[in-house]
Amino acid sequence: MTAACDYNALSDEAFRREVRAFFEREYPPHLRYILRRARWSEMKDWWRKLYTKGWIAPNWPREWGGMALDAGKMVIYLEEMERYGVARPPDQGVTQVGPLLMRFGTEAQKNHYLPRTLSGEYIWCQGYSEPNAGSDLASLQTSAVLEGDDFVVNGQKTWTSFADEATHIYLLARTDRQAEKQAGISFLLVDLKTPGITVRPIRNLAGHAEFCEVFFDSVRVPRENLVGGLNEGWTVAKALLSFERLNIGSPRRPQYALNRLELLARAKGLFDDPAFVDRFAALKLDLEDLAALYGRFVGKVKRGEPLGPDVSMLKIWAMETWQRLSGLLLETGAEEGAIAGVHDIGGVEADFLSPFYYSLPATIYGGSSEIQRNILAKTVLHLPG
Repeated sequence: MTAACDYNALSDEAFRREVRAFFEREYPPHLRYILRRARWSEMKDWWRKLYTKGWIAPNWPREWGGMALDAGKMVIYLEEMERYGVARPPDQGVTQVGPLLMRFGTEAQKNHYLPRTLSGEYIWCQGYSEPNAGSDLASLQTSAVLEGDDFVVNGQKTWTSFADEATHIYLLARTDRQAEKQAGISFLLVDLKTPGITVRPIRNLAGHAEFCEVFFDSVRVPRENLVGGLNEGWTVAKALLSFERLNIGSPRRPQYALNRLELLARAKGLFDDPAFVDRFAALKLDLEDLAALYGRFVGKVKRGEPLGPDVSMLKIWAMETWQRLSGLLLETGAEEGAIAGVHDIGGVEADFLSPFYYSLPATIYGGSSEIQRNILAKTVLHLPG
């Protein structure tokens, strides 16, 4: 990996030119604007290029191999990814586990996991949701019983993205059944090769098997893999959920949808229709507002400030904007919009249904919009219950 330089010292224009040139020169053409979530098997070569360049972790500090981008440069980096159609790899280790370990991990955990996560040796998936514990995550029932130097884990996780390609899972498990729901949970790092773990892919409505069920049958996890204190996992989880909501709240997905919408609208001559132009302009302004809000929260992270409950605004705005854009994209497809698969529209390849399918659950996963609004009402606006 090349030594990281201070990219924040560059002008915005110079940084944008450098990022754009690298993406255009190095990113695989066949992976541009792919119409689904990318898998590790497809993205591992690109990951290695970014790692060699020192660009795999734009949000990490330089001492751990990151780019340490400030809010403005981070937005430019994301804009250039979207402009060139660069897919997001399975990067939960970089966006979530890494920042979490920097805050809560022991020195041994940081020294072991951070370099391996950065290099792509360890690929992470999230073990949070369960069949009866989604938005009400504190109701989870997967248990971890301490026996000597190991936790013995039993239970099930679901909607675990790309667990079938991951090497490790970070999970929440109940370690004290007598405590209040949030008080009896711990946060564990688990090698998916550990005996007793079964992973079963789930095929979604778009026909892609990106989600999985993960079953734990008397899985022994070393006590040293506990992050934070025993029964303090909810505190760790809340911090990780803040990072997740920052990542989910990125302008990337709605920006991608806007770019595709614009290409298709031009191919179909829709910019001659004042009604379409009005809707398109309103959504584009919504996206500009989202980018400004995202930059504000990225700035807080870069300054080392904790993300507060107001980050829920970002998750709501990003996912609902994405849904509105995907809905208009579907309308733009007209009769082709009702037919699954890729269509050629004036020389532009378009899959109308898949983006729409993917956007529908976006206001549910990572904490539903209803839950996010309750958080804002209670902890930010201090409204009565």
